[in-house]
Amino acid sequence: MIQVCLNGSRGPGDAAAVPVSPAALAEAAARAVAAGAADVHLHPKTPCGDDTMSPRVVAAALGAVREVVDVPVGVTTGAWAEPDPRRRVERVRSWTVLPDHASVNWHEPGAEEVAAALLERGVGVEAGVWSGTDGARRFLASPLAPRVTRVLAEVTDRDAATAGDTARALLAELGGARGVPVLLHGEEGGAWPVLRLAVRLGLDTRVGLEDTLVLPDGRPAGSNARLVEAARAYRA
Repeated sequence: MIQVCLNGSRGPGDAAAVPVSPAALAEAAARAVAAGAADVHLHPKTPCGDDTMSPRVVAAALGAVREVVDVPVGVTTGAWAEPDPRRRVERVRSWTVLPDHASVNWHEPGAEEVAAALLERGVGVEAGVWSGTDGARRFLASPLAPRVTRVLAEVTDRDAATAGDTARALLAELGGARGVPVLLHGEEGGAWPVLRLAVRLGLDTRVGLEDTLVLPDGRPAGSNARLVEAARAYRA
């Protein structure tokens, strides 16, 4: 399975193709799914381009995307979108439109509480486990671990020469991941080496303008759909 990560914390200042508005997210999602993405991850944005967990903004983004795609759609609960852990839980409980899943970074304060609030509302949890953090240890010790939808094993090493080794080390830390499926992905210079490793290992992976702005040959991607097309070429 290839998940498309449409925007992340980026905005048009990073690349003109980064979608921010609900309409732009919908268009990007539709094209990425047509190119082969089977799941969508997005960061709802304020009009100023900041990540937010606001119920109104989340509802608008999800509503627009679901009008044009028929695949699961998830959002972020990253601490940068709402720094106060208690407020993150309150935001989840105030959502009027629910995503199919939401990512929870397990190294962040309040991760267990946010994940529990999502599960209480019937929202799938993607457990974000980042390299270079204690996320793997915390996740493996969590009573919620067997209940999550998948582990997002995120390699934060951006060096193309070493990201693969970092990915293998992260997977070793996770071991059997408590029996939960693992989606392995990298970012920036490590995005394509880690994606290729995920394909070789038969793991789910993701690609999109959140993780990289360039194609495997270094040319600007120009769209999420082109990144998905390039990722699918590795699976062919």
